[in-house]
This record gives sequence, C-alpha cells and structure tokens, in this order.
Amino acid sequence: MSKFLKGTFILLMAGLVTRVLGFINRIVIARFIGEEGVGLYMMAFPTMVLVVTITQLGLPVAISKNVAEAEARGDFRKVKKILVVSLATTISLSLVFTPALIFLAPYLSETLFTDPRTQWPLLAIAPIVPIVAISSVLRGYFQGRQNMKPSATSQVIEQLVRITLIAVLTKAFMPYGIEYAAAGAMIASVMGELISLIYLMTTFKLRKSFRLRKNFFQFVNSGKSTFNDLMKIALPTTGSRLIGSVSWFFEPIVVAHSLAIAGVAAVAATKQYGALTGFAMPLLLLPSFITYSLSTSLVPAISEANSKKNPKVIEYLLQQSLRFSLLTGGLAVVVLYVLAEPLMTLMYGTSNGSQFIKLMAPFFLFYYFQGPLQAALQALDLARAAMINSLIGNLAKTAVIFLLASQPAFGINGVALGMVMGIVLITLLHFATMLKAVSFSFYIKDYIKMFGLIIFSGSLGFLLWGLLDESLGLTVKVMISTVLMGGLYIVLAIALGLIRKNELLRIRSAVSSFFKKTIK
Repeated sequence: MSKFLKGTFILLMAGLVTRVLGFINRIVIARFIGEEGVGLYMMAFPTMVLVVTITQLGLPVAISKNVAEAEARGDFRKVKKILVVSLATTISLSLVFTPALIFLAPYLSETLFTDPRTQWPLLAIAPIVPIVAISSVLRGYFQGRQNMKPSATSQVIEQLVRITLIAVLTKAFMPYGIEYAAAGAMIASVMGELISLIYLMTTFKLRKSFRLRKNFFQFVNSGKSTFNDLMKIALPTTGSRLIGSVSWFFEPIVVAHSLAIAGVAAVAATKQYGALTGFAMPLLLLPSFITYSLSTSLVPAISEANSKKNPKVIEYLLQQSLRFSLLTGGLAVVVLYVLAEPLMTLMYGTSNGSQFIKLMAPFFLFYYFQGPLQAALQALDLARAAMINSLIGNLAKTAVIFLLASQPAFGINGVALGMVMGIVLITLLHFATMLKAVSFSFYIKDYIKMFGLIIFSGSLGFLLWGLLDESLGLTVKVMISTVLMGGLYIVLAIALGLIRKNELLRIRSAVSSFFKKTIK
C-alpha cells in the first residue's frame, strides 16, 4: 500500500470516529444550553480561530511540505531545524496573542458582537491558543513524514476528553446563567486539546531520531534560511487561512448588525445564528472529514512528486482525490437533503435549522471539492494564488450576507445564501488556477453521470422515506433510509463506472491491512 493511500485511510478512520464524537458533543451542547447558548458559543468561537490562525502563521502546511522534501533528500538535520524554528515562532506568537485576546474580550463582546454575554466564552477559550499552536507544529511534522497515526489518534483523544467533560461542565455552570454554560463548553475544548498535546509530545519523544532540546537555541539562531523557506509557504498559506478566519470573525458581527437593521432583536438573532451555525452547519460539514483526510495526505505526497519532477503522479493523485471527494460528497448531499428535518429532530430535538440544510446542501458539493484543490495548490507553491481566491470569495460572501440579511424578506436565510455563494466562488477560482498550473484532463462525461446519479438517488430517497411505515419510529426510519439510499447510490455508481473494480480491490486491501495491523 502506498504511503498516500495508507495515510489517507488512517485519517479517514480517525476522521469518521472524530466527527461522530464531535456530533455527540454538539448534541449534548444543544440539549443542555439550547439555541441561545449555542449562538453565544458560535459567536465567540470564530475569534479563537482567528487568533490561532495568526499564531500558527500557516506553519503546519509549510512544515509538512518541507519535512517531506527534506526526508526525500535524507537531510535529517534540516528536519530538526524545521521543527525547532517552527516551535520557537509559534510559542513566541502565542505569548503575545493570548493575553491580547483576554484583554480585548470585554470590548469584543459589548461593542462588536452586541451581546455582552459572549465575554465569558471568549475568556474561557483563550488558554487554547498556545496549546493548539504547539500541537499543530507536531502534527505538521508527523504528516510531513507521512505518518498519520499520531495526528489521527490525537484527534480522537481530544474528542473523547471533550465529550467526557462537556456534559459535566455545562450542567455545573448552567445555574449561573447561559453564558457561563457556554464558557463551560469552551473549557471542555481547552482540556481536550491539552490532553491531545500531551499525547503528541509523548509520541514524538518515543519516536524521534534526534534530541529536540539539544542545542535548541543554536538551531534557532542559525535557522534564518530555514525560517525563510518556511515563510515562502507559510505566509501565503496563512494568508488564505487568515482571510477565511477574518471573514469568519466578522461573520457574527455582520450578521448581528444586519439582522438588527432587518428588525430582529439581539436575543432572537443569537438564536437564529445558533440554529444556522450550531445545528445546520455541523451536519453539512460532517462529510468534510473525508476531504480533510485527502487534503492532509495530498500536501506531502504532491510535494514529493513535484520535487522529483513527476507530473503524471501529481495528476493521478489529484484526479483520484477529486473523484473520491465528488462521490462521497454527492452521497452526503443526497442523504442530508432528503433527511434534513428528521435528522435535525433526531439529533437536536428540534427541526429548527432544517430549512438551512435544504437551502445549502446542494451547494456544499463545491465545499467537498474545495479541500483537495487547495491542498494541491499549496503543495505546488501556489499558496499565494489560493490566498487571492479566498480573499475574493470571502469579500463577496460578507457583502452578500450584509445585503441580504439586512432585508426583512431574507433575514437569516440571506446569511445562508451568502455562505454558499462564497464557497462556490472560491472553489471555481481554485479549479481555474489548477487548470492553468498543471496538465489536467477534465472528464466531462463522468461529471454528467455524477450529477445524474445525485438527482436520481435523491428522488428515490424521497420515495423510500414516504414508503416506510411511521410505526417504525424516527430513529429506525432514519437508519433504514440512510442505509438504503447509501446502498443504492453505491450500486448505481459502480454500474455507471464511477467506482471501478480495481479501486474496490485496493480499498479492500487497505482495510484488510489496516485491521490486521490494528489487531496486532
């Protein structure tokens, strides 16, 4: 099994487990603190993501790419220097931005978010910044060596710790107010990341081929060229992420003010934003663990192929990743669109937010396609182009959100439309950039088959749901519908030649190899 396939499969398994656990977290949060509490949580969360993005400085992708290239040359001294310089950079930045987040929390909550209660979740999440900064460097190192197990395991550990603590903390803080319960959910996230970091550090200590602390500051002082090499990738990469994070940071601010113009009260706006971002979006983002796994494995794999001047391998990896993303994303769109209302009721105890899923699900096919494209652009030293694409898409998204959400006829639906418009635009721009950069064949016939498969499977899905007896109960009915739709989708995909026999054999081999090693 190739390193790319093996690494992708490990991340897929971990991603599946992590997303399931993450969903349990979301369900617990929703049932304990409701739409309003989730709204407070989701208003504060983008601020943390922005600070983490600035602190990471785009280094995880740069580390992965540079470590992969250094290992291909057998330059292990360079590997240590990459790690030392990266740690020194992220730790220094976290010492600046963590206190800044704490001191700015009152201003952000009262002035920008128009809801003073967001102050406590902001303060509670601040300690996560240095933890994530260090753990991201270690994950980048392991991914660069195409060893995905530590990164995958750490994600599972993080979710297990979070799910253990979240119910206890939200319940303990709820008597003091909804804002304190939201802060309790944030504290659970901090603890999950901390235990995950301890695992990564222990794994690194056991598996490293060099002593990190030996001559640490000498490596830092002599690491100017290494720092410059990292920044060539990191700065454009962090530019793309920073644009997305800044856009996400301003999103709740723009939403709050736009809905206020439309005549929606602050508390109601918080609830509506909670239903959109806390209930609907997690369901829509659930399948992205597949594209995330592919993207993470693509960066070192394409970087290695690019350093060896092998364009055929680059195209093969990209074609396979895009086709797999389209197939899995298509199935997700069918299931989410058909079962939007029952899934929301089953998971959150309310159908609020199901209208957002039906509105956004068809467009999210572009989101599942976006991850591998962006990873390939970064691996091919086109991170600057990806950054410009992200800037254009996010500016357009913010403008559309303000224009539509401020009108009573659209309200919160205008926010959803702005989000999907940004996703579609960025994906199309990434694809256009990729077509210019590499020799890439576009199989139009396969894409026509794919869209036909999605439409036909969705139509049959509605028919199947209507035929199932109500006496089965909601849980059983959803499970039967999902299995039947999934099975039908896969059979039709094989019949149409979208899934090939040799690929099924390779997947079977990968699964068999993975479980044999796991049992051992």
